[in-house]
Amino acid sequence: MKTLHIDLETYSDIDITKAGLYRYVQSEAFEILLFAYAYDGEPVRIVDLAAGEAVPPGIIMDLNDPKVKKVAHNAAFEINCLNKYFHTDAVQWHCTMIHAYYCGFPGQLGQVGKAVGLPESRQKMTIGKQLIRYFCVPCNPTKTNYGRTRNFWYHDREKWNLFRSYCIRDVETERDIFRILQKHPMPESEHFNWVLDQYINNTGVALDMELVNGALAISDQVKEELSNNAKILTGLDNPNSVSQLKQWIADNASLELDSLNKQTVAERLADKNEKQLVKEVLKIRQELGKTSVKKYEAMGACVCKDGRIRGLLQFYGANRTGRWAGRLVQVQNLPRNYISTLDLARELVKGQRTDILRVLYGSVPDILSQLIRTAFIPGKGKRFLVADFSAIEARVLSWLAGEQWRMGVFRTHGKIYEASASAMFGVPVEKIAKGNEEYALRAKGKIAELALGYQGGTGSLISMGALNMGLSEEELPDIISRWRGSNQRIVDFWKASERYAMAAVRHGVPQYMPCGICFSRDEDYLMVHLLSGRCLYYYKPEIRLNDRGRDAIHFQGVDQKTKKWGRLSTYGGKLTENIVQATARDLLANAMRNLCAGGYTINFHIHDEVILEEPENSGRTLEEAIGLMCRLPGWAQGLPLNADGFESHYYKKD
Repeated sequence: MKTLHIDLETYSDIDITKAGLYRYVQSEAFEILLFAYAYDGEPVRIVDLAAGEAVPPGIIMDLNDPKVKKVAHNAAFEINCLNKYFHTDAVQWHCTMIHAYYCGFPGQLGQVGKAVGLPESRQKMTIGKQLIRYFCVPCNPTKTNYGRTRNFWYHDREKWNLFRSYCIRDVETERDIFRILQKHPMPESEHFNWVLDQYINNTGVALDMELVNGALAISDQVKEELSNNAKILTGLDNPNSVSQLKQWIADNASLELDSLNKQTVAERLADKNEKQLVKEVLKIRQELGKTSVKKYEAMGACVCKDGRIRGLLQFYGANRTGRWAGRLVQVQNLPRNYISTLDLARELVKGQRTDILRVLYGSVPDILSQLIRTAFIPGKGKRFLVADFSAIEARVLSWLAGEQWRMGVFRTHGKIYEASASAMFGVPVEKIAKGNEEYALRAKGKIAELALGYQGGTGSLISMGALNMGLSEEELPDIISRWRGSNQRIVDFWKASERYAMAAVRHGVPQYMPCGICFSRDEDYLMVHLLSGRCLYYYKPEIRLNDRGRDAIHFQGVDQKTKKWGRLSTYGGKLTENIVQATARDLLANAMRNLCAGGYTINFHIHDEVILEEPENSGRTLEEAIGLMCRLPGWAQGLPLNADGFESHYYKKD
């Protein structure tokens, strides 16, 4: 099979970072400027479309030839750009960005080149951003450029020639990375998952633009009212300024705050000794800080001409585990809805009835925030089927560790919070029910389940909200001790994961856990072989002392908080978390393949939940969809999987 490496440079008047790829390509101003390509190891050629050259007919034919593998970095971009003029199918493509993610590298071409150790002469040219700003986006009209709003190739031929070289270099760099990554090929199942992801992103989901526009209009009105109230209360010209407001609080409360983030504001509002005036001002800041406006603005910027939003998901966006990440509207962190009158609230927002919203619900920003999910709607004549796995990570962890009492819970009533509290405190599970004194123990069981499965301690309990639930810091060590005591096989799994991983790094001999998970290494990686056949990769592993003075595995990777490439360390609990979350991700991928084969249309998915768009009279039911989700792959036999769901004419949290 021939391999055709491709890189494009394009122009559009739409900001791709804000509006996304699909809206960017839909613009009437969109065009492909440069088309660089190379077959296998042949020299890179470039087609200067901006200067009037044409793509050779043979290339056009190969774009739709399944016998020719097309390769690009962030191939979704090339696929969608090319499909505006030609035809090519994602199934014929290989994405080196996704392959880099799979192997534990960062996603950007320049970062991957550095991480894999390409010589500087083969890495991405650093001048690229400057050239893209000049040729690929609109420019401001000035006297110097004679009032033009766009720079064409003939406006600066020296820069244009450099731009051509930049495009050629990208193909060379991507091809070098492709060769290096081929040492650890992606499984065919992962390629299929990526192709399915492209189809899901292409399908997108409809937006209720009447609701979006109503929410934005109401938000503008409320923001102006709140800002004016803050000015009156504080006397500040700009009470939205962090520095001005911090100084005002210091003057009026004799208190200097390090920040005015969400947590700090909430803490000051909860303080009974805080002055009422300061609380009123902080309450206004809290209201103004609702994220609803940004979500609605993103929806308005990204919506395509047919009223649908596309490109909400990033395949393999979570490094190492391979879970999906959110893009544009960030569907992975949508606010929850709590009110029972969603239908009424939606109609009031569409009608921009701020006065009634305030009377009925009090905080208008809070209602707008709760309604964000409901802006996603099925197409005309269709309905949503929404289904999600129940306690998927807890089930996978129990299954892999062989914690039999937990498996029994998941095979029967499924009330893991109550069962955990029962095991921790020696109370019959039937006693932990509403109306009984023992029901208070459920909260301790819940927080323990949420915080302690991956070797978490008091810090994990606190970050999950233990103190806000009324627990004291003195109680937390006892909760940890009781949970670990009743889940000894999970504790053993943490220890075994670390022990087997370190043995693989030290000795280079494959280490098999009783559940079938295997740790191995080669000259580049520590690899965790999952039961699904997929691998997790830890680049350049070594054993050295950690910040606690203990031997630990260190490796090179992307820090999930800073998003920067550097040296990281891991331990048994973190390895367990990676394995469990990766396995849960593979079960979701299996569920989506089953649903696709069953004829269901997947609009998008969030964590362990899928949103399906079905014609009203399709005959396909929610129960059948749940059955397909829970149909286990061969490698997961014995796992007590379960799912639940609901039907709706807009998305919500049921």
